Amino acid sequence: MLRDIILPMMEADGWEWLVTAVQQLISWGASAAMMFGGVVPYIPQYRDIKRTQNAEGFSNYVCLVLLIANILRILFWFGRHFESPLLLQSIIMIATMLLMLKLCTEVRVANELNIKRRSFSGSDGFHQVMCDLQIQNVGIGYDHHIHTYFRC
Repeated sequence: MLRDIILPMMEADGWEWLVTAVQQLISWGASAAMMFGGVVPYIPQYRDIKRTQNAEGFSNYVCLVLLIANILRILFWFGRHFESPLLLQSIIMIATMLLMLKLCTEVRVANELNIKRRSFSGSDGFHQVMCDLQIQNVGIGYDHHIHTYFRC
């Protein structure tokens, strides 16, 4: 019943432009969601890794698989064109995965360097190594120099 009232009004008043505009807006919104929807889950992960400087929970293999899949999709596009939003989604995902890999690599390298510095500079570090060397080299003549410099 309501349909019988609204449809003649839309036709009579020329509401077709509004319906077309709404359909176009929905189409653009769906395309944008398709292009950026795959990136959204990585935003909190990126922020968390950057904030905590810890990338242990993130797998580089996931990035590898997604990079390969999106590169193959782009290569397939050259042979048989498909919708542009899907092509743009692949480009955006490749950029996202490269950013994630860059961040994870930087964080892991920085953490490994900090661990190596801590293990070499603490009370069990270089000083202890030199004192242990003195104990092993007793009678060779180097122990006096080690003892003098490191006070074991």
